[in-house]
Amino acid sequence: MGITQDLAKYCGELKFNQLSDEVIDRVKYFLFDFIGVACRGSLEDSSQSMTRFIQEMRSGNRGGVLIGTKERAPFIYSALGNGVFGHAIEMDDVNNESSLHPGVVVFPSALATGEMVKANGKKLIEAVVLGYEIMVRLGKAIGPANSYARGFHPTATCGTFGSSVAAAKIIGLNEGSITSAMGIAGSQAGGSMEYLAQGAWTKRFHAGWAAHSGMISALLAKKGFRGPASIIEGRDGFLHSYSNGADATKVLEGIGSGFEILRTSVKPYACCRYMQPPIDAILKIMKENNFKPEQVEKVNLGLLSAGASLIAEPAGMKYRPQSIVDAQFSMPFGAAVALLYKKAGLGEFRLSRIRSAEIKEMMQKVEYRVDTELDRTFPGQWCATAEILLTNGMRYFTKVEYCKGDPENPLSWDELTEKFHDLSNRLWDKGRRTKIVDQVKNFEKIRDLKEWSSLLLRNR
Repeated sequence: MGITQDLAKYCGELKFNQLSDEVIDRVKYFLFDFIGVACRGSLEDSSQSMTRFIQEMRSGNRGGVLIGTKERAPFIYSALGNGVFGHAIEMDDVNNESSLHPGVVVFPSALATGEMVKANGKKLIEAVVLGYEIMVRLGKAIGPANSYARGFHPTATCGTFGSSVAAAKIIGLNEGSITSAMGIAGSQAGGSMEYLAQGAWTKRFHAGWAAHSGMISALLAKKGFRGPASIIEGRDGFLHSYSNGADATKVLEGIGSGFEILRTSVKPYACCRYMQPPIDAILKIMKENNFKPEQVEKVNLGLLSAGASLIAEPAGMKYRPQSIVDAQFSMPFGAAVALLYKKAGLGEFRLSRIRSAEIKEMMQKVEYRVDTELDRTFPGQWCATAEILLTNGMRYFTKVEYCKGDPENPLSWDELTEKFHDLSNRLWDKGRRTKIVDQVKNFEKIRDLKEWSSLLLRNR
């Protein structure tokens, strides 16, 4: 057998009772994070456009929930919508080694498919573990830098496979059909990084489309539609087509000895993950030293080379963001809001801040460079350095090895709950939010996802 069939065999054999309490807890943890992020993301302009599109596609008010709205939609479209919602505010989870966002692809697919077949909570947990596993392993194999160099967004390309496996597991496909589902998914993998050029919304679309197309792949395989059994390793397969330096050994390396979901991070800030270690470094210096933003003369940041094309280049554009997407991928902007407001949440990444003279002035004090020394431990560590020089001549320096939200420096359940309430309080009252918290923590006891999902509809 080849890599694709070996993965299908592994996915077909994994069962809930093989999962440790730690793994089950992490599924609940990331589900909880996804629900909050998608709920708040439903309010974004890009999400409103998607909702209007989906409303035209539906017939009746049946199907899967669109989180944070009062709408249901055909299941494959609810996967599309929830993926777009979840990726809209740049606060969704991220796997550092593969540099992709698994939750906003895998959860929309698993939830929609689970609603469709009225699966229970245990089945969703199984499916999510596998969706993360396949998506992240493929991301590590193609290599983040290789993917970016080719102009592909790995969340989109690898995500289609993760979605197909999650959906296939929930509907009970056998090994051969799971192989076909991945084979079909491979012909739908896409996602251009050109969104960076104009601050477009297509990055948000990538997550939803990967969830949607992966789900379609599984449903087609269920009906007997065949896909290539060598889609990953073949001459014209995924590894060859999407990377100039893929390492095929990373797909199966150590499989079964641990789970990639345990090595996934949560975002505390509303921007690209590559910006978050430098922001952490700035906030650490500010917390430990008593000075005011107006005392800052210059900031020097050390960045990873892997993320430079996203957050630091071209410099002229990064110092003059025009849209929220631009700001979410502008290191000078992220540094400026951290310096001025000591935080970098949704309230900072908005148009009024982008137009602020105060922000523009602070951005001009921010300088950065790629520090190849930081690359030595990448992608295992996403390091950054910050040096702040004050007008009085004082100089402060720090290095961040694991930023807030990494598995080595995680948000606690209490901190994650605070994030959830902050994101969702405009759409759910306190009683609904409390019920969601309680039920997610006991998710393996959910008997019918279609019935349970009504909790995710807007009640304000």
